[in-house]
Amino acid sequence: KDALARDALRQARRLLAESAAAVNPLAGWRPTVPAAELETKLYPVDSEFRRFEEIGLSEAAGLCFVLPAGGLGERLGFSGIKLALPCEIATGTPLLQLYAAHICALQHLLAERLGRVVRLPFLIMTSADTHAKTELFLASHDHFGLAAEQVTLLQQSTVPALADAAGTFVLDPLDAYSLLTKPHGHGDVHSLLHTSGVASRWLREGRRWVYLLQDSSTNYFATHLAALGVSASRGLGVNFVAMPRRARMALGVLCSLQRERGDGSLTLPLLPVE
Repeated sequence: KDALARDALRQARRLLAESAAAVNPLAGWRPTVPAAELETKLYPVDSEFRRFEEIGLSEAAGLCFVLPAGGLGERLGFSGIKLALPCEIATGTPLLQLYAAHICALQHLLAERLGRVVRLPFLIMTSADTHAKTELFLASHDHFGLAAEQVTLLQQSTVPALADAAGTFVLDPLDAYSLLTKPHGHGDVHSLLHTSGVASRWLREGRRWVYLLQDSSTNYFATHLAALGVSASRGLGVNFVAMPRRARMALGVLCSLQRERGDGSLTLPLLPVE
């Protein structure tokens, strides 16, 4: 843990110093709209969308769901885990219940089509802040209709929190001899899937697709089957689902990056940029 804290501090101080000096890690690169051939536009009311949904449904028995949920709802004014946030005010249905309901509905539809029981793995990445609360939330609601054995919780590591641009550590308010730590970030989910052996096990079981969703939106399941259909029909290894972005919207973007060099131009075709 000491080595991890030192490495995290060195990295954080370097990044903070570069930020203070207005160092741009993308200096020299020019963002552009990705090439049209990289894009498949989905319109939920048209026949093409329904065609992709049917293709996705034919692939869905090999689908796994992965949800990074290591953070609390502090910035939203909520003291609990974000998965317990209500997704709408009419019924107060928690986000996790909605996600589970969609998975259960898909399992039921696949079971009718295939004539057998279908259980789609659902993995939730937690942190020290959310692991026990997520376990309790699932257990107290009978896993929202999912079988307990199809739900996996993997806990990500945490890193020390910093108080200022100089990289000063923050002491835990409940323990003056401990550092306050926070989850490392959603990107941990990829390494955790690998190091835990879960990804290898899913592959041995014949699972072919992983659908990653975030922990504070209800829109993912509006397009997940159509997006899976696009991935299958185009033979994609990775697929992003995004919406059009208006200027000045505080959102990350998918773009191409181009850079002129002495021997010509270099293009990175598709990158997520915050």
